[in-house]
Amino acid sequence: MTVHVPVMTAEVLQFLQPERGGIFVDCTVGLGGHARALLEAGATRLIGLDRDQDALELARETLAPWSDRVELVHADYRSLGEVLDRRHVDLVDGTLADLGVSSLQFDAPGRGFSFQRDEPLDMRMDRSEGSTAADLVARASERELADVIFAHGEERFSRRIARAIVEARNESPIDTTGRLAAIVRRVIPRRGHMRIDPATRTFQALRIWVNRELEGLDRFVELAAKRLRAAARLVVITFQSLEDRIVKHTLRRLDRNREGIRVLTKKPLIAGDEEVAGNPRARSAKLRAAERVEEREIADFRLQISD
Repeated sequence: MTVHVPVMTAEVLQFLQPERGGIFVDCTVGLGGHARALLEAGATRLIGLDRDQDALELARETLAPWSDRVELVHADYRSLGEVLDRRHVDLVDGTLADLGVSSLQFDAPGRGFSFQRDEPLDMRMDRSEGSTAADLVARASERELADVIFAHGEERFSRRIARAIVEARNESPIDTTGRLAAIVRRVIPRRGHMRIDPATRTFQALRIWVNRELEGLDRFVELAAKRLRAAARLVVITFQSLEDRIVKHTLRRLDRNREGIRVLTKKPLIAGDEEVAGNPRARSAKLRAAERVEEREIADFRLQISD
């Protein structure tokens, strides 16, 4: 089985408090690391969502000891409302969303997320539907490619990269990770030591585009917060600034507008040095948490306003 170390597990447990029991939702169950921790700590029932069917099969193995308390669902996390409604679950006792690419997706051959291996340029989290990265690279206009690479990858050489992609695909299809990475590296100026591979931002941008990772994220956060029981909590872990920005602003707006949500993390929590040393992928993780305010607190606040 793919080795998977879930990030910031102690912090997740600290905020979600599964020892109280109840129904918990892991909206991106992945290989089941966080879900297992929640069940071990006392969660009564767990509903795990993931759009990657391969991940769900491995999560099923991980969570086999709790099979009578776990239900795994092939679904996008943005389908949370429909998933809960189909199970006649109105409110839950805690929700977790660990966004981004899983260890399985990065490490498993043939998925096309990483340029560390030369393989088909796929990048789909859900391989049962949608266009691959190769499909989008083949048909997008130069301007569209430049805009995507700039917006989703925050890449300042986006126009240069887009132009090179279009020129290269006119010669032959760009259908492997190695070919795309080589094209990007060739056109980005090298100035001394580079902290990350020159292709990193372009690959991030295409992955976000393929999987629509930013689309509807704000609405998901709103929905997840509203489906919490009183005093229950929502934890969201992000791995890149664009996602974190959306989560931050959405939670702050819900708090500021007094919609029954209190933000618990004024600044995002990050992994400690010891965790990063043992799990380098935790380096970019940011955790934000919010709580559904008790009904009496909402009533007290409204009374203060009326006075």
